[in-house]
Amino acid sequence: MSRIGKRVLTIPEGVNVNIEDSKVTVKGPKGELSLDLINTIKVEVNGNELTVNKLKEDKFTRNMHGTTNANINNMLIGVSQGYKKGLEIIGVGYRFNPQGNKLTINAGYSNPVVMEVPSNITVKGISNTEIELESIDKVAIGEFAANIRKVRPPEPYKGKGIRYKGESVRRKEGKKASK
Repeated sequence: MSRIGKRVLTIPEGVNVNIEDSKVTVKGPKGELSLDLINTIKVEVNGNELTVNKLKEDKFTRNMHGTTNANINNMLIGVSQGYKKGLEIIGVGYRFNPQGNKLTINAGYSNPVVMEVPSNITVKGISNTEIELESIDKVAIGEFAANIRKVRPPEPYKGKGIRYKGESVRRKEGKKASK
């Protein structure tokens, strides 16, 4: 039994939830998000409370019960507060350069890596070595941050590379000189 699926979600002030056929649309002060439902899941709104119910008892529906509840909760938080994710780059000459809808990353390669920023994400440069991503979509911001980190993941010997803000990288000891 999914305990997350049974959770009753509270709709924040200023957020409007609309359910049409098999689509849930959430509108708030920061924007609008929608989610397609499978036909064995039903979403009900009572006042400012939202519940997700199963119409069938099979394995796939049980799996999607908690997932649907979590996705709708992420949408409610996204349109009311939004999501932020910080990235930092460590290394000599390594830097970020956000310009419009492009992000240029100098990470020790012969040419800089230029990435296209999705339309629903904004990139703020805090300094040359730190950026902050903002979005209402938790999945999109997580995927884009992971793609940025993939350019140069942190390595365990010197700690150089791109990491999330607050991420700790386990360091290894290098080779010892033989006697």
